[in-house]
Amino acid sequence: MPSLIDIRRRIRSVRNTQQITRAMKMVSAAKLRRAQDRVIASRPYGAALRGLLADVAAAAASDERVAAQPLLARRPERHVQLILITSDKGLAGAFNSNLIKAAQRFAEEHKPAATDFVLIGRKGRDFFRKRGVPITGEHLGMAKVQYDDAAAIGQKLMERFRNEEIDAVYLLYNEFKSVMAQKTTLAQVLPMELPKQTDPVDFIFETPPLEMLASLLPRYVESELYRALLESAAAEHAARMTAMDAATSNASDMIDRLTLYMNRVRQASITKEIIEVVSGAAAAE
Repeated sequence: MPSLIDIRRRIRSVRNTQQITRAMKMVSAAKLRRAQDRVIASRPYGAALRGLLADVAAAAASDERVAAQPLLARRPERHVQLILITSDKGLAGAFNSNLIKAAQRFAEEHKPAATDFVLIGRKGRDFFRKRGVPITGEHLGMAKVQYDDAAAIGQKLMERFRNEEIDAVYLLYNEFKSVMAQKTTLAQVLPMELPKQTDPVDFIFETPPLEMLASLLPRYVESELYRALLESAAAEHAARMTAMDAATSNASDMIDRLTLYMNRVRQASITKEIIEVVSGAAAAE
């Protein structure tokens, strides 16, 4: 049976851990609010860009040169590029492990095609670097992502796709749904699938629609990467806040159980001492 000193030391250790997890929860909650605001602010822009692209694509549909756009070229997938967005830090529950498992399944399902990885985030980078997979890009410290960062990544990928070094580009990330839910999302970035125009509108274009389409396609790829990075950042803070809240609650439960156990041990010790005193007094008589 452990001594009272050992139990008190254990309670003190758990209480110190609880203070850390509670502080981490508060920090993640503050960061989540800012990240969530950025995600919500970016969604109307993405929807507007998709609508504009659908209008331009509908206007240029009659032009046979649309199929010759490099970012729309469809080829057999012999060489695939996967962009994996994980976090730089842990203590976020299953946030990173679910993504890594999904990336491994993706590579298995696309065999015999070769899969290259662009790894955004330290956790994914550390995991796949140890396994010797082909890595064509590493990007760390993307928690405070800016549009220029996403644009730089997108431009490199589009250049490789135009040069036919890769045949398809996929994006794997956690999409922010709510504080309690994040959805592991796999999206194909290249070749692009033009959004369909459901309500035909008669536009008068000053610039030829084909030229507008060629200009919009790269911007659309960059915006999709930027939106995915924002979604992943918000989902990470939400997952960490939820994990730290659960850890804080578990610490409270453990402190209660240890306190109850300590009282039982102390009561048993007192009872034993009383019995020894009574036995000694009886023997003295």
